[in-house]
Amino acid sequence: MVVLRHMRKPVFVLIIVYAIGISVMALIPGVGVDGQPEKMSLFHAFYFFTYTATTTGFGEIPHAFSDVQRLWAVFCLYMGAIAWLYAIGSIIGLVQNPHFTRAVNEHSFARRVRRMEDPFVIVCGFGDTGSLLARGLSDHHLRATVLDRDPERIKAFAVRDYRVRMLGLCAHPDVPRHLIDAGVREPECRAVVALTNEEDANRQIAIVAKLLNPGVKVISRSTSERHCKHLNALQDVQVVNPFAIFAELLDMAIIAPQLHNLNSWLVGVPGTRLGHPLDVPRGTWILCGYGRMGQELHSRLVHHGIEAVVIDPDVDDCEFPGRIVRGYADYDTLREAGVEQAAGIVAGTDSDSDNLGILVCVRHLNPKAFTVVRQNQHENQLAFDAAQANLILQSSLTTARRILKTLISPLIQEMIDYLYERSQQTEELVQRLRTTVGERSPHLWRVAITGEDASSVMEFLETGKPLSLGDLIRHPDNLDGSLPCVPLVIRRNEELLMLPDDSEAVLPGDGILFCGSERSERLLQASLNNPYTLHYLTTGIDPPRGLVFQWLARWREQRHQTGKGQVSDSKTPDANR
Repeated sequence: MVVLRHMRKPVFVLIIVYAIGISVMALIPGVGVDGQPEKMSLFHAFYFFTYTATTTGFGEIPHAFSDVQRLWAVFCLYMGAIAWLYAIGSIIGLVQNPHFTRAVNEHSFARRVRRMEDPFVIVCGFGDTGSLLARGLSDHHLRATVLDRDPERIKAFAVRDYRVRMLGLCAHPDVPRHLIDAGVREPECRAVVALTNEEDANRQIAIVAKLLNPGVKVISRSTSERHCKHLNALQDVQVVNPFAIFAELLDMAIIAPQLHNLNSWLVGVPGTRLGHPLDVPRGTWILCGYGRMGQELHSRLVHHGIEAVVIDPDVDDCEFPGRIVRGYADYDTLREAGVEQAAGIVAGTDSDSDNLGILVCVRHLNPKAFTVVRQNQHENQLAFDAAQANLILQSSLTTARRILKTLISPLIQEMIDYLYERSQQTEELVQRLRTTVGERSPHLWRVAITGEDASSVMEFLETGKPLSLGDLIRHPDNLDGSLPCVPLVIRRNEELLMLPDDSEAVLPGDGILFCGSERSERLLQASLNNPYTLHYLTTGIDPPRGLVFQWLARWREQRHQTGKGQVSDSKTPDANR
């Protein structure tokens, strides 16, 4: 419709020029073969105008033209060329029209989304966090549709090399029709993630998504207390606050370092070695910056009885319970706060240059202090790596990891919360993972005991036979060993079974979270859906599979039973005697 509306005048001009030219050419008499006047038919006139418009030129047909016809043909040739130039210019202008280009892109994007048959996630906002999340989804072979209002970001998205096909559109993600184009109403849509830089836009996306599809899961990034309360009131909406995550990670590193190490290893933090936790001191800490992140960290430190000194130029004395050093965190201010005797320093301002400067000063004044730094921009990663801080809290990366953990393996966070005050179980789990999985990067996946994902297991359980986790993860190449994977959590109905042992029974409807390698997942999938493999794992007997071999096995068994019967009959007289 946009094309027809824009091309209405050029099409009318072409129709009028052709209609007049063909009609007059058909009315002007020419000279026939016998020299008598003869008029050209409408078909011949149309044919003449068609091939002359292509600048081909096949001569004068069906007979030589008269001078009047030639004069009219010259006039029509010029008028046709002008009309075609006008039409072609209109087409070029239409193609260059940004509104037309946007309409074509939206139509093409919506059509491709409707054709998607695999599960996908809608990512609203392709900044640092959205880019990292899209990469993580691609690494786990989960597709995504991306909406962002910045055309430069969509151009950058288009040239990314992903493992699976991703679709992107330059559009406002908080507009309902754009969310519909992105597939919010499609049955394969698994979640909507709001990651724009505007709190109001994220709230709008969450509300609109729940109205358009009440059953879809919504994840929204928010640092505003007011927006967090509003979003938490919505059903099945998860709010991710990066500053609260920062405080949670630092709290875990201080109180449960082994659990912090396990969590970092599970989410794939580079350089993390399982079983080598951070050694976080418990003395006086200095917080540089008392914004949203500083307030979260301070409350956690005070809760655990750790003295904290805050350096900030804008802290209100009436609202702050503790020691304050007013000013910016420079060399003199750090010394006034007692940095030489401090156990740890948190560079938590909203400026990467200030945070890096704080690290340089601390390295000179107290090189033994435990340093925690906030990284605001992902593009400064190399500088922060060179600073060699003990703990880097990057907003975009931390948020993307938490969201990815929720989408790929939501039971992981449940397990982390369960282990928070269970250091003994954490130690046992770490030791088991080190023995089973090793130092390689972990691979997490979830198995659903249903007819669709585990057909052989469902058939086995329907026979009434028991099946344990140990049977399920037994190695097909060595029945005395197990696959290199560890079951972490079982979701059974509405209950969670944490860290189940191998004797735990497998029941229909269970959702089991495993940690292992990609190869162990492939082997486990064979056990779940191959009845012969499952029979071999539970009995140790490899049954014949082909029809011929099955017939031979039955024939051999019958002969064996017949032989036993004959031997038994031959012994009967001796027994009677």
